[in-house]
Amino acid sequence: MTRAEQQEHTHERLLEAGRNVLARRGFLAATVEEIAAEAGYTRGALYKHFGGKEGLLLAILDAHAEAHMRMLSETLDEVTNQEELVAAFIPRGFTDDEEAARWSVTTAEFRASVISQPQIAAKTVEAQRNHEERIAAMLKKHCARLGIRPALPLPQVVVVLGALGGSLSLRRGVDPDTDVAAILTNVLAVIFPDKKK
Repeated sequence: MTRAEQQEHTHERLLEAGRNVLARRGFLAATVEEIAAEAGYTRGALYKHFGGKEGLLLAILDAHAEAHMRMLSETLDEVTNQEELVAAFIPRGFTDDEEAARWSVTTAEFRASVISQPQIAAKTVEAQRNHEERIAAMLKKHCARLGIRPALPLPQVVVVLGALGGSLSLRRGVDPDTDVAAILTNVLAVIFPDKKK
């Protein structure tokens, strides 16, 4: 391997180890040493590539966001009515994915911990806003195509959906009987009213 390929390989192994350890242990309990050891490197490699645990989690969240954008774009391209639009915004992880539920806790821990770290908090906000703007742009296109007039401005819709989804994920973590899909479906039906009803 070339040096660049070795660096990319190290980067990817650290990302994968970070995903595994952070999902398993949570942001607060996981250590840089534990993540580096799982990847087969020293903590110095993690600091070199990501600047620390916070930078690693931001990189993981960015990769998750990109995967989410691709999936959402493909799904919305297939939507033909209000009911399908609502269904597109109900994450499957709410009902059948324990790892998604653990990630919600990890992300909540991370966000709470960076409040006192202005530089990392600013990076987190910037990434979140970028993601929200891209989703709002997608929604604008597809709501226009479907003739759906959202009950709120689209930038607010996206923030509400993110906040509600995060809160419901945490709620489901402590109360698995919470019918998250039903709650989201009802809220989304109000936000995206069916013009035919």
